[in-house]
Amino acid sequence: MRTVRLESETDLEGWRTHARALLAEGSPPSNTCFLTRAAPGGLFEDEAPSAPVPPGSGLSVPRAFLDLAEQVALHRSEDRFDLLYRLLWRLQRERTLLHIVSDRDVADAMERAKNVSRAAHKMKAFVRFRRIEDEGGEHWIAWFEPAHRVLERTAPFFQRRFTTMRWTILTPDGTAHWDLERLSFGPSATRDQAPEGDDVEEFWKTYYASTFNPARLKTKMMQSEMPRRYWANLPEASLIPDMIREAEARLATMVSAPATPANPRLSHAVAPVVERPGERSEPPVSLDGLEAAVQGCRRCPLWRDATQAVCGRGPARADLMIVGEQPGDQEDLAGEPFVGPAGQVLDAALAEAGIDRDRAWVTNAVKHFKHEPRGKRRLHKTPDSGEVEACRWWLDAERALVKPRLIVTLGATAALGVLGHKIAVTKDRGRPIRLDDGTAVLPTVHPSYLLRLPDAATREAERARFVDDLKAARAMLGTA
Repeated sequence: MRTVRLESETDLEGWRTHARALLAEGSPPSNTCFLTRAAPGGLFEDEAPSAPVPPGSGLSVPRAFLDLAEQVALHRSEDRFDLLYRLLWRLQRERTLLHIVSDRDVADAMERAKNVSRAAHKMKAFVRFRRIEDEGGEHWIAWFEPAHRVLERTAPFFQRRFTTMRWTILTPDGTAHWDLERLSFGPSATRDQAPEGDDVEEFWKTYYASTFNPARLKTKMMQSEMPRRYWANLPEASLIPDMIREAEARLATMVSAPATPANPRLSHAVAPVVERPGERSEPPVSLDGLEAAVQGCRRCPLWRDATQAVCGRGPARADLMIVGEQPGDQEDLAGEPFVGPAGQVLDAALAEAGIDRDRAWVTNAVKHFKHEPRGKRRLHKTPDSGEVEACRWWLDAERALVKPRLIVTLGATAALGVLGHKIAVTKDRGRPIRLDDGTAVLPTVHPSYLLRLPDAATREAERARFVDDLKAARAMLGTA
């Protein structure tokens, strides 16, 4: 058995060096094993030395495999590097292997990549900083236990989000520290190194409790979005059992309470958002201001039945803007774009196309969820042209702040919101269109279109076309 010892749990570069050498010498997966320095070895292991790839070996892999490997390497499973080597070995003979989603190895790798992506998303959502004072002044510290080894991948998000804060994130895998100038990483930590609480925490718990709506309680969905494994590190989680237990009584009290009369002094609170023909209010001057302002939007009636308006997410400056139709049921509850089934399809396609979602601004043409109730479910309804036009003001404001070089529109509604006129998406997809200011727009289908296709073969073919459109977008940005 040819055994390779990697330097760390996430030593992808070391794996690549050894894997290329072993592949060149013809070592099959059945006779190859990858271990980390911390893992115990086998009785009959034959440790493989690091060796350069012979000249002219002709080894090559699709870009999609490299992106997939970057995620799978962060998974906590012990055989993750063995799985990647097996895929690498097979790709030399089966060039289209990654397109066969029913293949056991491919499905396994994609599932692990999805779990890693989900762990990174949960880290962004559930890290809670606590304030201390040290010799450098104010210092924010958080303890977090990610499901997978996503600290180094996710830390740049916090650097962008909290640029003006000096912070440290402690995890069992390592630490991330931002000193206001440089992001650095250090050794693993233990929970007792983190502060127990601070004065801000009590304010946060009070706010969290005050926003709880017992009429909107869906326990299973809440636990799906906020798994119990993270509760120990969330200060607000201590309130959840009591809120669930008291929800039914609180709902009965709400239903039986008399209606609160309208306050005439507040009737003009949203006047800057409600415009008469020919009038325009001043757009927000920052993305934070835009997100706050959109919650008061009354330009069309969609706000009445939605939980909240959902703004875009991404870096403050992004070369790529991705525009969908509107928030779905899960997005409406979470306040984040593309976190439901269509978002999972989009994430996988972006990864295959070599596009980092965290470097794109992802938003929707319409900011409120349009739906109709069907029992306990809320069924999606397509926004009409008037609703799209009413929301263009917010989309234009986002575009002016983010300043993208390229906008990818997902579906007809998104194209209408960006271009201001309808197009035939299936005919015009993949063909760049220029806006008046020179910004390029690349139309393609919406990921939910792929989910609705009943035939597996058609669905796979259309998914491949969708990925090709995203690859074209990547090429237009000059990152191919």
